[in-house]
Amino acid sequence: MKLLPGLFSDAFDDMFYDRSNMKTDIRMKDGNYVLDMELPGYQKENIQMELKEGYLTIHASRNTTNEEKDAKGNLIRQERFSGSCSRSFYIGEGITQEDIKASFDNGELHVLIPKEAPKKVEEKRFIPID
Repeated sequence: MKLLPGLFSDAFDDMFYDRSNMKTDIRMKDGNYVLDMELPGYQKENIQMELKEGYLTIHASRNTTNEEKDAKGNLIRQERFSGSCSRSFYIGEGITQEDIKASFDNGELHVLIPKEAPKKVEEKRFIPID
């Protein structure tokens, strides 16, 4: 929100912009929470999700190296990048790992979390009579 439009440049607004790699959108659909998270440059193998004490933690890390060599094999240019990011969400105590569905496609992680823990169907147990 700009109180005095035109007084400050957009560069000032950028100071408060979240520059993390994990841009996240959470919405409700059919009684579930749908979490869409952008993870550009990450591979499926480098993404981990952990459910502990009602908190779902998503962690992504990557290490990349690009090298350019001349015809003799001498190194001309080398780039290295490593980074990691993580985000946690409280989803509730009753949700189990089996209740959560996740997929990763084209740099975007899609996670489907039930709004409430599914009701467990109790098996009928008969008491034997002696």
